[in-house]
Amino acid sequence: MNKPKMILFDYGQTLVAEKEFNGVRGTEAVLKHAVKNRYNLSAEELQARATDINRELGRFSSPDTMIAEVHNHFYQNYFYKANGIELSLSNSEIETLFWDQAAKGKPTAGIQEFLNYLQKIRTGVISNIAYSQEALEKRISQLIHHPFEFILATSEYVFRKPNPRIFDLALEIAELSPKEVWYCGDHPYYDVIGAKNASLQPVLYQGATKNNYENEEGTIIIQHWQELQELLESLNE
Repeated sequence: MNKPKMILFDYGQTLVAEKEFNGVRGTEAVLKHAVKNRYNLSAEELQARATDINRELGRFSSPDTMIAEVHNHFYQNYFYKANGIELSLSNSEIETLFWDQAAKGKPTAGIQEFLNYLQKIRTGVISNIAYSQEALEKRISQLIHHPFEFILATSEYVFRKPNPRIFDLALEIAELSPKEVWYCGDHPYYDVIGAKNASLQPVLYQGATKNNYENEEGTIIIQHWQELQELLESLNE
């Protein structure tokens, strides 16, 4: 095993640990900017309707049945109009306000130090996420201080992990072959299986979620980013 030329990272629970999602809290913040609420819907009522729609779309199911990502701006356009709500915010402002209130985040333990170490190894991000790439880039920049070469939100590129097409896109952008790239994530299905499907070296980070993974063959498994740094230091260029 040689050092990779590039390491790609998942976002949620890998770069950033997010607290338990609270959609009602996010919707409450958004509703404060409503200029029209035709049916006087509460945040709780709206979130219940959002849950029904997400179930209909197959979002957040396990195993994942979604092949394509639904961009949050399109979702918002439908959702608020269909419920008789008009807001004084742009799509970007709506999703950022909702996200900031619904899921607070902080860097995972040791990630900043590990990224500081990766000065000679290129880095990027691939995230299964409905929020726009602009919103994702903004959140990462607020919490992580590192010049990622690129950040890919699946909302902008149709395909979701574990589909190899989203990994292939990253390889095309980086102009690298699969054997030159490692992918770090917390999820055995989206991240490990996804990386393997695309012939990248998978790294399962268990420090934030403790996800179990039975098929460990060929997978690097770490509890802390220091472990991955020590492995890299032991490898040839």
